[in-house]
This record gives sequence, structure tokens and C-alpha cells, in this order.
Amino acid sequence: MDKKGLKSKLLVLEEEVQALIEQVESASKPVELDQSSVGRLSRMDAMQNQAMALANKTRQNEQLHKIRTALRNIERDDFGRCVECDNHIAEGRLLLDPTHIYCVSCASAIE
Repeated sequence: MDKKGLKSKLLVLEEEVQALIEQVESASKPVELDQSSVGRLSRMDAMQNQAMALANKTRQNEQLHKIRTALRNIERDDFGRCVECDNHIAEGRLLLDPTHIYCVSCASAIE
């Protein structure tokens, strides 16, 4: 397994996700209550956009946590092993997403 290549991919993913989180920061700020500057429907739309931005930020933070966990674990001997059954995770699966912690069989059973 090419751990060096996977680590490079994880570092690139970490930068991308961090950039996405920074972009979402401004969209997830509280919506002002001043109805004189924003109409009721516009404010409702802004609140809905804020909720979607917060949900997106949560997903991105979860992804960032997975990436950082994989970066910590990549140097360990058990990287690439399923946390459920301890079998090897297919290299193609890790190349697709190096943050996977389950083999295909266990991931299917969990879902």
C-alpha cells in the first residue's frame, strides 16, 4: 500500500475541507432581526440559507475530523484495517477515500 501517496491525498483533502469551512463561516452567521432593512420573506430565506450553511459546516467539520484521524493513523501498522473485523480494507477503497475505517462487508452490514 502506498501510504506516502495516501498521506499526500489526505493533506490535499484537509486543505480543501478547511477552505470550504472558511467559506461557509460567513453564510452561517446569525440573521439580523431588523425588518426595516430586510423584508419578512427575504429574512425567512436568509434564515433557511443560514440553516443549510450550518448543516454544511457540520458535515465539513466531521469530514475534517475523519481526515485528521486518518493522518494520525496512517503511520500506524493497523492503518487500512477494518475497525470492526480487523480485515484489510481494499486498497482501491482507500484510494477512493483514505478516511474509510470499514471494509466493504462491514460497511454494507452497518448501513
